[in-house]
Amino acid sequence: MLEKLQIVKQRFDEVSDLIIQPDIISNQKKYVQLNKEYKDLKALVDKREIYIELTNNIEEAEEIIADGSDTEMVEMAKMQLDEAKSELPKLEDEIKFMLIPKDPEDGKNVVVEVRAGTGGDEASIFAGDLHRMYTKYCEGKGWKVSVIDFSEGTAGGFKEIQFEVTGEEVYGTLKFEAGVHRVQRVPQTETQGRVHTSAATVMVLPEAEEFDVQIDPKDVRIDYFCSSGPGGQSVNTTYSAVRLTHVPTGLVAQCQDQKSQHKNKEKAFKVLRSRLYDLELAKKQEEDAAKRSSQVSSGDRSAKIRTYNYPQGRVTDHRINLTLYDLQNIINGDIQRIIDELQLVQNTEKLKEAGEVI
Repeated sequence: MLEKLQIVKQRFDEVSDLIIQPDIISNQKKYVQLNKEYKDLKALVDKREIYIELTNNIEEAEEIIADGSDTEMVEMAKMQLDEAKSELPKLEDEIKFMLIPKDPEDGKNVVVEVRAGTGGDEASIFAGDLHRMYTKYCEGKGWKVSVIDFSEGTAGGFKEIQFEVTGEEVYGTLKFEAGVHRVQRVPQTETQGRVHTSAATVMVLPEAEEFDVQIDPKDVRIDYFCSSGPGGQSVNTTYSAVRLTHVPTGLVAQCQDQKSQHKNKEKAFKVLRSRLYDLELAKKQEEDAAKRSSQVSSGDRSAKIRTYNYPQGRVTDHRINLTLYDLQNIINGDIQRIIDELQLVQNTEKLKEAGEVI
């Protein structure tokens, strides 16, 4: 392990030198990439220092015990040895997880789409609940949330809503939320008090940069229309809303959130790029899923992943059979525990794949 950590240290020293070079500082894209790499490597280099200190403590203690001339020192050395040996396996596991190559997509910002599924008005209300849950979670992490487009439900919530999330490691965190979410509760519209099951689909698209996806302008049909608000009334009389249709794939992206046509067009292109990028990524994930039976990252976007059961106050993630009786806090944005468990399972799978390489 020390050999691998030494390679990390060498690269960390290289990057530390590079990010202060004037030509790197003037190249924004390169500077951002290297800064991110610096942060990741710094965390590993800090763990390396602790690892070296622990292994040195073990060696030192073993030498004192082997010498045996000073009884008091031997007793202290035994305590030091026990403490270091109990800490070492946990530290080694942490380092192994940190050495797993990161998915290059994980650092990207995302476009999240929440669509009401089966269940009529109740599904739209649930889609609104999910949007609120993600907004609260993201804001709690200091991420910026910006609505791109939405279509309101007739009894509240949304038939569909798209929003952009920007911050650190956003896709690496939110990608686990993609799939079908079910809710079991008595709808507001139900007079008999019976529990209904409704569903909403969540899509998490890694935000594609212009250099990730090249779009030929000739392949895009652009339509302009008036932004509409509640009740279908016109928000403004100018044709500021933009709808893009990518003719070769039939993919559509639209934005009516901004008052400026130019800004709406910019956002819509961002969504379109992300959709096209996600299309390619989905193919790759399906190929990867065929190679291994991963619990949390299969290529099936239509899989039922989670159930929110209101009568029992229970949330169940079906991929890892995790059940938490804390629905109220979870629906209010406290989803970190679920994400932590999903990340742990995925990292464990990656470790198994890596075998003894790490």
